[in-house]
Amino acid sequence: MAKYLLLKHYRGAPAPANDVPMDRWAPQEVTDHIRFMQDLADRLQASGEFVDAQALAPTGTFVRFDGDGRPPVTDGPFAETKDLIAGWMAIDVDSEERALQVAAELSSAPGAGGRPLHEWIELRPFLEAPPTITE
Repeated sequence: MAKYLLLKHYRGAPAPANDVPMDRWAPQEVTDHIRFMQDLADRLQASGEFVDAQALAPTGTFVRFDGDGRPPVTDGPFAETKDLIAGWMAIDVDSEERALQVAAELSSAPGAGGRPLHEWIELRPFLEAPPTITE
């Protein structure tokens, strides 16, 4: 089994075919989209392939350590994940081919007008072991 992370993007990925922002969807379209993703998660859980999934709030803050007792909060001049990542799903599947199938199914979630989004899903394998340095 290999674990993969499927990332859903607000922006930063190529535009989906059904490129209507969610804040312009009808309430039922949002409900249908969320139900689709929950149904997919339920099927993956039943097959033993589901690890976890979360939608992310559009707010967030960058924090860094800047000395003992002083963790300043920064909101720097760089692309922020709160602007890029809408949510994620982690799966544990038998092969990369299966991970591609799951990502493609997630990409077909309905959007505006009930039509599939055809959104780009970023698929990233988990590292199985920390990288090693050889001399």
